[in-house]
Amino acid sequence: MLFRVLRLSPANAPTPTLWSALLLFGALGLQGCSLLPRGDADNQGDGSDGAMPPVIAESATPSFAVEVRAPDTVRETLERHLELQRFRNLPDLHANELQRLLGAADANARELLGTLGYFAPTITVELVETPEHPTTPRKVVVTVDTGPQTRIAGADVTFSDPAEGSNDAEGRARQLRRVQRDWSLPPGQPFTQSAWDGAKAGGLRQLQARRYPTARVANSRAEVDADTHQAQLSVTYDPGPVYRFGPLRVEGNERYDPDGARRLARLPTGAIYDEAEMLDAQLRLASSGYYDAVFLTLDTEGTDPQAAPVVAQVREAPLQKLVFGPGFSTDSGARLSLEHIHNQLPVLGWRAVSKLSLDRETKLANTEWTGLPNNNGWRWFTGAQLQREATGDYDVNSGRLRYGRSKSTKHIDRNYFLQYDYAHSQGLAEREQLPSNSSTAISANYGWTGRYFNSLTAPTRGHGIAVELGLGTTLRPERDPFVRTLVRWQSFIPAGRVRDDDGQSRNARIALRAEGGAVLARDGAQVPVTQLFLTGGDTTVRGYGYRSIGARTDNGQLYGGRYMAVGSVEWQRPIVYKGQMTDWESTLFVDAGAVADRAGDLDPRVGVGAGVRWRSPVGPLQADLAYGVKTKEVRLHLRLGFSF
Repeated sequence: MLFRVLRLSPANAPTPTLWSALLLFGALGLQGCSLLPRGDADNQGDGSDGAMPPVIAESATPSFAVEVRAPDTVRETLERHLELQRFRNLPDLHANELQRLLGAADANARELLGTLGYFAPTITVELVETPEHPTTPRKVVVTVDTGPQTRIAGADVTFSDPAEGSNDAEGRARQLRRVQRDWSLPPGQPFTQSAWDGAKAGGLRQLQARRYPTARVANSRAEVDADTHQAQLSVTYDPGPVYRFGPLRVEGNERYDPDGARRLARLPTGAIYDEAEMLDAQLRLASSGYYDAVFLTLDTEGTDPQAAPVVAQVREAPLQKLVFGPGFSTDSGARLSLEHIHNQLPVLGWRAVSKLSLDRETKLANTEWTGLPNNNGWRWFTGAQLQREATGDYDVNSGRLRYGRSKSTKHIDRNYFLQYDYAHSQGLAEREQLPSNSSTAISANYGWTGRYFNSLTAPTRGHGIAVELGLGTTLRPERDPFVRTLVRWQSFIPAGRVRDDDGQSRNARIALRAEGGAVLARDGAQVPVTQLFLTGGDTTVRGYGYRSIGARTDNGQLYGGRYMAVGSVEWQRPIVYKGQMTDWESTLFVDAGAVADRAGDLDPRVGVGAGVRWRSPVGPLQADLAYGVKTKEVRLHLRLGFSF
């Protein structure tokens, strides 16, 4: 909208009546301006200075077209960000205004090319008229020869001088070496503004992640020599003081004891600040079941760096919750479950999780009660379970009582407990009764699990090992001592890197898995079948049905055995599609497993196959097609997530 400014002299000044008319006209005109259509968001200012953003009116017919003739590496950036693009739809653009825009286009293009590392380009800007086609708009042609791209000659990464009285010389030197070693712009790399900003930010994040949460960039400089096409970089970080974890301060708690939150978080008070440790504590609180949302921050405002409080902002979970969960697995078919959670039982104050579950293979009812950990991290637990399960060719009705203590740390879980087992077996085929179809036992057990993976939900390297040991005696029909042990191991070994056309890469890997178990007792001992071994299915030996590999009775019935051995080798490789890295992986695998009553009778069942993995937010979604060599059958196996 255009306004004409009138210059008034005393001789032609309006009369008071005319002044009133002018004021009324101005007020109406200003209100009418608010009804005019605004330009699009790309053509408006941000209004941050309090003034109305400028409005650029557009016409349906462009005043000129813009054509960029440049290498592919820079064309898209120029086409998107040249200032000329903002004015090509401006109506009634005068020739002198267009010439002014053409004059500014050269500097604008050079500025954009500089952000991509081209500081000595050759640029021509010309206006092409179209008199033979009056309806075709004029064309502005921007031709660019980028010249050589500037590359990094060197990078000087330093720390500012320490504060007076600082005694952290060794820690500063170690962190400086780490930042210098991991610097992402080594000599020879192309220089771009985004890469330069990213390198500085990467070094700063590395400092802030451990020891120095208040670190900042004190000074940075990029000196570019346009003649030699080289850039010399320098950046100085101010690490600030070393911080140590202080006490945990819980905000938002109403029902649950904040001291319980401190024991659940297991934050290492007094230890040097480590962002990974704080995130682990946040995860432990979030997965405890007492909180629906947890967010931990280090308070660095006006606090002692040697004891900086950690603030836990929480939203508490309801005291009781009922969860209904349908599901499906290729091992046991459709599943229905109903779970009741009580986060603070009367009198005891323990957390109780009770569950009913029903699927094709298993009918289950159980409850587990868990206390809060003490100052050493140990917590009491107790549980009871009733179950009816297809075990080989038998239906087994079983019960279990358990009472003990457990402790979880960053990598290691430990527990010890007393356990009572009851099992009653009934044949499925002829419904014949076994010679001794009922048995009971009591045992003392110890379990140790170490997880050393790079990720607990979707690992690509690392290993885990778990050991279970139980010493017990049968109670019925006769008393016989027994020993039960189970060892599991899994490892991911890098097997080269897969790169896409953009240089993005991920590791291929070999996944190795092994499992072995044994129950040692006299030949005639009636150990409860729930203490024996069966294998086969999605997570053990693919190509075979769920728990379909076991020992055999004299009449050929399948049942649990005293010895088990399982092994697997799997090659996992990221998939590149049309030159781009995807979230999918291909796999080839060989599984083998055997169960028998004597170690010498172990006869492995082998499954081979291929599959795909999708890296979902909650862990890998696995789909495998496997062929059982012994059964000569092909089976589909589906699984979500990773657990060890």
